[in-house]
Amino acid sequence: MHCPFCGHEETKVIDSRLAGEGRQVRRRRQCLNCHERFTTFESAELVMPRLVKSDNTRQPFDEDKLRSSMSRALEKRPVASSELEQAIGRLVHRLRTMGEREVPSRLVGDLVMEELRKLDEVAYVRFASVYRQFQDVTEFEEEIKRLQEISETAANREQMSLLPDLLGSKKS
Repeated sequence: MHCPFCGHEETKVIDSRLAGEGRQVRRRRQCLNCHERFTTFESAELVMPRLVKSDNTRQPFDEDKLRSSMSRALEKRPVASSELEQAIGRLVHRLRTMGEREVPSRLVGDLVMEELRKLDEVAYVRFASVYRQFQDVTEFEEEIKRLQEISETAANREQMSLLPDLLGSKKS
């Protein structure tokens, strides 16, 4: 770290503390040349992967564009904005933790559909109709049937997981 006062290359850390709700480290430094003190803040730089579009063009990930498209699908639906923000947070976290420099935009679309399916089935179908470019009503019907099958499978899993609890409580 260069000294902001004299430009000397060597400084020493006098004190380190967490700052910014634990997302930053505040370091108090002293120049080894002029002995002036100054403060620096460090934070992790987590780079989002670039998106590879279907035509092989690449563009940076845009969280605002993601928020906009999900909000459009959720328009006039009973989903709190905090739930939308949590879904976006989960999606962004998944993309960051993949560790890839580039990901297909199709993967992002699939992740969005997964999050929307959890939030609201109508929003899911809305997004799917644009994302998959439905051409007629039969494609809507097929998607709704697939959604119903997924919902029924999930409901059966939940019911199955309750059985051991019920059996265990009868023994007591």
